Amino acid sequence: MKKEKITSPVNRQMKRIVQLNKKAKAREKERIFVAEGIKMFSEAPKAWIEKVYVSESFCRQLEKDAYEHFAGYDWELVADPVFHAVCDTKTPQGILTTFHMPEYTLQDLIKRAEPGLLLIENIQDPGNLGTMFRTAEGAGIDGIIMSADTVDIFHPKTIRSTMGSVFRMPFYITEDLVGAISLLQKEGICIYAASLEDSCLYDEPDYTAGYGFLIGNEGSGLCPDTVRRADRSIHIPMAGELESLNAAMAAAVLMYEADRQRRQKK
Repeated sequence: MKKEKITSPVNRQMKRIVQLNKKAKAREKERIFVAEGIKMFSEAPKAWIEKVYVSESFCRQLEKDAYEHFAGYDWELVADPVFHAVCDTKTPQGILTTFHMPEYTLQDLIKRAEPGLLLIENIQDPGNLGTMFRTAEGAGIDGIIMSADTVDIFHPKTIRSTMGSVFRMPFYITEDLVGAISLLQKEGICIYAASLEDSCLYDEPDYTAGYGFLIGNEGSGLCPDTVRRADRSIHIPMAGELESLNAAMAAAVLMYEADRQRRQKK
């Protein structure tokens, strides 16, 4: 069976992919995002997948016939030059997928007894946010809460940086981070702000009960009002002349300390 291929970059579907890659408003309007690569396709829940686009050269590399390989998926064959033209990366792998955005509620993140959470305020670097997702999964975090001014989780660079963790790590975006903190505290979850103000060493508190770590912007840190809403401030000691760690690195230190405590308690 021969499949018709897309041969023009101005094809309606190709123009749509370019818009979804470049514009957050387009992604939000359609509730669709784009990710490249076989890893993202193979690790995604099937229900998330809207459509798959594969290049001619990628099809030739498949061990199975493309119709067998993509059975059950809505997929399109794309001429190599066109595929390269619409992809966000310089060296695309030959497969691009459009996904439905997931919908989580705050309750989805705290349904486990004594959850461990990461709360993010105004992180702006896509690589930092993606790394936080990967590390959160590795450290056994139950969910991530992000302020609405945080960089778009569905930005292509952020999605790539998650390395698939975006499919497995529940997350919630809030317009009212302070309000979300209050709701968590009412559920008995203790909130720790990564801040020097009236702080203790990060390994002093007990994280074996429900907790949330607050991590702020790469340059300015947490807003003063956000820090005041936390139950306690914690800091990571710095040797030498360093003032602080990269935001994603600091989050990793805190999350793995909590994971260590919980493993020791078992």
